[in-house]
Amino acid sequence: MTSEIINPHAATAVTGVPGVDSDDNLLDPVFALHRGGKMAVTSTVPVRDAADLSLAYTPGVATVCAAIAEQPELAHDYTWTSQVVAVVTDGSAVLGLGDIGPAASMPVMEGKAILFKEFGGVDAVPLALECREVDEIVETVARLAPSFGGINLEDIAAPRCFEIERRLQERVDIPVFHDDQHGTAVVTLAALRNAARLSGRGLAELRVVISGAGAAGAAIAKILLGAGIGDVALCDRGGVLSVDRPGLTGVKAELAAATNKAGLSGSLADALAGADVFVGVSGGTVPEEAVATMAPGAFIFAMANPTPEIHPEVAGRYAAVVATGRSDFPNQINNVLAFPGIFAGALQVRAARITEGMKLAAAEALAAVVADELSADRVIPSPFDPRVAPAVAAAVAEAARAEGVARR
Repeated sequence: MTSEIINPHAATAVTGVPGVDSDDNLLDPVFALHRGGKMAVTSTVPVRDAADLSLAYTPGVATVCAAIAEQPELAHDYTWTSQVVAVVTDGSAVLGLGDIGPAASMPVMEGKAILFKEFGGVDAVPLALECREVDEIVETVARLAPSFGGINLEDIAAPRCFEIERRLQERVDIPVFHDDQHGTAVVTLAALRNAARLSGRGLAELRVVISGAGAAGAAIAKILLGAGIGDVALCDRGGVLSVDRPGLTGVKAELAAATNKAGLSGSLADALAGADVFVGVSGGTVPEEAVATMAPGAFIFAMANPTPEIHPEVAGRYAAVVATGRSDFPNQINNVLAFPGIFAGALQVRAARITEGMKLAAAEALAAVVADELSADRVIPSPFDPRVAPAVAAAVAEAARAEGVARR
């Protein structure tokens, strides 16, 4: 009898899967790249002989364990916990795909983890949870928290994501950050700051209309208000959020009370008339005739992927600055500009949480990276600009110290 060693990473035909060329028995390049996963665990210490083994594992490891048992704070110095982030999802709101469940979401979570490492030097572990109830998710992640220095919530549907983040941060003393909310908000504010600088205006002069009142829309509205924006109105499928609009509850009712100082009502098209800024985080298509009613020199950030709410060709006819979520157009609003540096800074000082001040500092630092290089096609750095993560991390760490949430 002979035995055969099977290479789990070898390319094999996959039938019945879109993108696979069954005629040539070859995988689509995307499947080839993902086969076997996109990440692995590697050792930071050698294990070459018995002496190495006795230090890295038994009996040497017992000495470190005993020390941590007596002084739990030592875990931050003698384990990886203070340097690693958990990327947590339930797969209920995966970008561009919707509710696909935890197993199908893992390629995205692996991708997020490698972006943490490649762009911020931060180790991350993807955790896809087979549960949906707020109580279950909070309890599960809280119990896992001692293994990590931070929690990045990812692709969890609104409105549950708001409560999960709030309750988790109350349970644990490490940063909890829902990137779909706050990462998007930080990068949007940074781009808007530079667009305003380019046009010689201040944020206080701008009236913003946000299409989409979910996780990203809510966070963008809040950070813009914190940065001193003139006014912001959010629109969902029912139109403009307003204190006079019946049926609003929860987060939407809170947003209605905090925004729309102009007292607008009606549809998105109604709100756009005379607006200085459009921010799209909803999908769908905004008619060109509505775009044409915006104020002269407007800014259009149409960030839905893969199809922006306003195509850049159309937006360019009316706007001074156009941004999208895509890499094939100028001014890509991409969360990777924010979350690696934010967590790197927070972990550096062992922050207990990520505050609004830390987010505002991250946005200002991100904007400053290209402040001397501004043009209509460059109000935000490229994700591959090596200055980004260090600048954001330094600003976040300084803000954490100033706000008293740093422990190192």
